[in-house]
Amino acid sequence: MTEKPGTDASLLEAGHGEGSTREPREEAQNPAPDQPLSAAPEPPPVQRGESRPVDPGSAEEVLTETLLPPEDAAVLAESRRRTRRSFLVAGAAVAAGWGFSAALDRERKAEMQPALLREAFELNAALSRALDRDAVLAPTYPLSRAETLRVNGMYGLSKALAPASWRLQLVGVAGARSRTGFVDDVTAWEYRSLADPGRDQEVNPKTSSAAKMAPQGALGEAEQDEKHTGRKPRGKGEAGESNSTLLPGTPGLLLTLEDVLRFPRHELVTEFKCIEGWSQVVHWAGIRLRDFLDAYPPAPVKGREPKYVYMETPDGDYYTGYDLDACRHPQTLLVTEMMGAPLTEDHGAPLRLHMPIKYGYKQIKRIGLISYTRDKPDDYWTRLGYDWYAGL
Repeated sequence: MTEKPGTDASLLEAGHGEGSTREPREEAQNPAPDQPLSAAPEPPPVQRGESRPVDPGSAEEVLTETLLPPEDAAVLAESRRRTRRSFLVAGAAVAAGWGFSAALDRERKAEMQPALLREAFELNAALSRALDRDAVLAPTYPLSRAETLRVNGMYGLSKALAPASWRLQLVGVAGARSRTGFVDDVTAWEYRSLADPGRDQEVNPKTSSAAKMAPQGALGEAEQDEKHTGRKPRGKGEAGESNSTLLPGTPGLLLTLEDVLRFPRHELVTEFKCIEGWSQVVHWAGIRLRDFLDAYPPAPVKGREPKYVYMETPDGDYYTGYDLDACRHPQTLLVTEMMGAPLTEDHGAPLRLHMPIKYGYKQIKRIGLISYTRDKPDDYWTRLGYDWYAGL
């Protein structure tokens, strides 16, 4: 064989001579299939300001490979950890809240509230009494701050009352039989109404309050009670008839407005606060309820003074209950005037209550009955789910 000039035999033997199609670099980069693959080399370091291509399908990798100073990367990692934990905690809290709410819905009701919430109301009232909140004076204001009270709530005022027919029924008074105004049955007194189409509510006189308001299970008993008493339908409001209303044949006093006005007159400029969230400063005038109660003290029951006072409108449609101590508060008034003028019908003429240490729904208008009682009395809005104590 004749060698070509410049051809190295050693190169021919290595396969790099004429006829060879492989290059030395290709052979080094593509090892035989039976040779093990070596680990991929580390990519060159990336300088600040450069970016490295990553798998767009991996959000985690995108975040971790983003160029951040070490302290920022640590913050990012901690943020991820806390975010996952927060979602778990929030989910557990939502589940627990839903479970608690469902349990309350299934719980027995006490005056339209789950028993647990009603007990919370009672605990709040007990704490307020323990702190002697009923003895704290409400703030007073200059007369220039006073304004006419808005009309809000016509409960117990569905019919215009004939002023001459108004009497205050007073029950449970010590020595009642020896006092002026004593009668054997205060419930026999009839209040007369004036024709007022703008005020009167359409109520079918043949429809008993029991049929309208009593629960189905108590309907028969309620109707029997009404037939037994023979009284006109009472408790025509949403809450129904009070359990504390007087039974026929209840002895007591029937007082006129003149009997009430013989006590010293007091004026107050205090704030009326409604449970709906609004308030107004109002100028009130009347007599202190404490003076009235001192003149007509409660008769002891089983050797002890009654703890409560019950009030009711003449038609029995609205009623409220109070601790006796709250009624003796020095700022609690039996009001006959407002803003320097006699009370109007819409504001409860001829006599209403102002108790600045309580919300407005406890400040009954057109009082027709004041009764002492040893048992906690019924209350219109408490029957509908509100707090009986209603302290500020």
